[in-house]
Formats: sequence, structure tokens, C-alpha cells
Amino acid sequence: MRGPTPYLAPLLAFALSGCIASTLVDVATAPVKVASKAVDLATTSQSEADEKRGRELRKREQRLGELQRQRDKLEKKCISDRDHRACDELSAVNAEIKVMLPQVPYAPGR
Repeated sequence: MRGPTPYLAPLLAFALSGCIASTLVDVATAPVKVASKAVDLATTSQSEADEKRGRELRKREQRLGELQRQRDKLEKKCISDRDHRACDELSAVNAEIKVMLPQVPYAPGR
């Protein structure tokens, strides 16, 4: 007597065929998945680009606001106290503001 071997062989072959087919599909689609992942990492989506631009604009607006507040303080010192150092600093701040203004878009209603 040989035991249950003749009965198990077809059953095992049928069960393993699903594993083999699954492995073959994974192997066949792997290059496509890797390539698509590489393209995804290499490109920037429009929403990511918009977010980055928004962050840059907010930083510029914040810096411009700081410079304008600093200019107001220096202007008061320069005019009322006749502080020559404050006048020199005021000129430097005005020059930086002049450079930054074209980089910050005009927002109506502000």
C-alpha cells in the first residue's frame, strides 16, 4: 500500500498553481511598479507646486511686514531724534523693501 500520496499529488499541484501564478504576476508587474514610483518621485504634482509657492509668498509677505515695521521705527528715530545711525539704517531698509516689493503680489483690499 502506498498511502495517500496518489491522492495528494493532484491536490497539491492544484493548490500550488495559484501561488505560482501569483508570483509570476508579481514578477511581471514589478518593473512597471518601480518605474511608476520613480516617475512619481521625480515629478512634482500641481498641488505640491502650489503649496510650495504659497509658502514662499507667505515668507516674503512676512519679511516685508517686518521691514515695514522696522522702517517706521527707524523713521521716527531719524526724524525726531536726528539719529544719523537710524537714518543710515533707514536707507538700507528702504533699499531692501524696494528689492522685495516686486516679489510680493499685490492683494486688493489690503
